[in-house]
Amino acid sequence: MKRYRVVIFFAVSLIILLVCPWFGAQPIFPSSVWGSSGLESRIFWQLRLPRVILAWCAGATFGVCGMVFQAIFRNPLAEPSILGVSSGAALGAATAIRFGFGAGILGGAALQISAFAGALLSIGIISALSRLVKGTKDATLLLAGVAISSLFSSLIMVFQYTGGAVEAYSLLSWTMGGISVVGMNEGLRVIPSLLIVLALALFFSTELDLMLFGDEIASTRGVAIERTRRLLFVGISIAVAIVVSNCGPIAFLGLIAPHVARRIVGSRHKTLSIITALTGGSALVLCDTAARTVWAPADLPVGIIISFLGAPFFLWLLFGPKDN
Repeated sequence: MKRYRVVIFFAVSLIILLVCPWFGAQPIFPSSVWGSSGLESRIFWQLRLPRVILAWCAGATFGVCGMVFQAIFRNPLAEPSILGVSSGAALGAATAIRFGFGAGILGGAALQISAFAGALLSIGIISALSRLVKGTKDATLLLAGVAISSLFSSLIMVFQYTGGAVEAYSLLSWTMGGISVVGMNEGLRVIPSLLIVLALALFFSTELDLMLFGDEIASTRGVAIERTRRLLFVGISIAVAIVVSNCGPIAFLGLIAPHVARRIVGSRHKTLSIITALTGGSALVLCDTAARTVWAPADLPVGIIISFLGAPFFLWLLFGPKDN
């Protein structure tokens, strides 16, 4: 039964990928694209299709990252933005934007390196706190992540306030989370992030299954807890840094996608990883399509829509009915 659900979900995700590029401020019809070099054809190949690919890969990456965090911390509320990883990456990227590193010789590479350093800083703080307060509940570490996220967000606001008008607007629009690309090369540049987290999630799927039962049980089954955590933390930091440096911080997607996927295929991480990626990618593509269609000609940052949907979902997880 689960295999059929995976096939159906894969087909739905593929349909979303194929259909959404045709919609926008003005719909584009296949007759104006195939065998044509006109304006609509260029819009489709240079703007619409790369944007959909970027959104799908970014959403899939955030979803799988959230799934891994939820297994590591054994907490259904864990995800990159709540733990401060997205905010750390955003602070690193904002530092590069504010001081002009991203416009230098290294260009986008400097932005990604800075974002990775910020994400790694956040992960380092969380890891240090976990060792410092050994034996405390994982919920305490989540609250620490919320505090770290708030701290990093305040530093980003300092950069916005102290920068020039152009820098302030650039930082403001970027921190809202948006998908904006020109050309297929830009649309493909977050694929490495998805490959990293998906490869890690599939390779460590058995370890993630066992971690759900606690470190003690996982250790008795041969899981090298600390080594596995370090590898997963570094891999997630790299992946989140790549996505955030290209799309800005997009909250709650890593929370929503794994929970929806579990409703479909259960908690075995080998299958769950694939469905979570399909769910996260499809969700971000649909929300981004709505962002550039419903409010046309305005192009609303997709992070606003995800946060609007994610906040009540978060509250439902907190106060809704619990599984026995």
